[in-house]
Amino acid sequence: MTGATTVGFVGLGAMGRGMAGSLLRAGHTVRVWNRSPGPVAELAAQGAQAAGTLAEVFAADTVVSMLANDEAVEQLLLDPELLAGAHATLHVNMASVSLALAERAAALHAEHGIGYVAAPVLGRPPVAAEGKLNILAAGAPELLERAEPLFAAMGERTWRFGDSPQQANTAKISANFLLACAIESMAEACSLAEAHGVRPADLIGMLTGTLFPGPAYSGYGAMIAERRYEPAGFRLPLGLKDVGLALTAGAERNVPLPFGGILRDAFLDALAHGDGDKDWAAVAEVARRRAGLPG
Repeated sequence: MTGATTVGFVGLGAMGRGMAGSLLRAGHTVRVWNRSPGPVAELAAQGAQAAGTLAEVFAADTVVSMLANDEAVEQLLLDPELLAGAHATLHVNMASVSLALAERAAALHAEHGIGYVAAPVLGRPPVAAEGKLNILAAGAPELLERAEPLFAAMGERTWRFGDSPQQANTAKISANFLLACAIESMAEACSLAEAHGVRPADLIGMLTGTLFPGPAYSGYGAMIAERRYEPAGFRLPLGLKDVGLALTAGAERNVPLPFGGILRDAFLDALAHGDGDKDWAAVAEVARRRAGLPG
């Protein structure tokens, strides 16, 4: 295809597998690396090249990464020796990371002559597999233009938020914070309704058909009403991480986030009750326990 390139891809979790698959379908040569070998073999069977080391990934023209958190990005990708030996001249980091790490990563890449773009996404694993993500991107305009064919393969729309990579991470943190607030508010509303004999599914059906249409309320609302939290599309510890990122970002600019503390404690409560492997919508069970509803 026109514009096809060699892409190194790091991080083949639930989201990364679908994103790398979308790049393959678009005709790009994709060289994949993951800490566990199973997803690498799965993508290799679809036509990807299996990389034995991160250095092989960074020998590609462009690197795309989709890792779980700051620690993984720091450990795997912010190695000065790795960056010093890289052939790649662009790294597109699609993980949800802190603003401090985004700034540090951009500076370190610049020291080694590698362009750096932040492009976190909105969408769950099935959306990633279909190449229909919403991509929140920020970075130098010429780098965003260079990355656009990759964005087009992985998403249905790219939203640009500025010239500094951390602006995209700010947008993603804000969006996930709002989602967490929506999940908590639906959980409390469903608990109130159930306590008075109203079926949560009936309440959610009315709300998503009137006041709150759209995938966030209909999708998470159904999970809450049905108490269906597995398989996890976005694990509960990642939700706690993102709430923490929002609280940290708010503190850096003296922005109060009163709901943030409530959400953090609700996620901690859910983890304490053994829900760490469930979808982050399982935080709804905390509202049920507070209301004294049956487990």
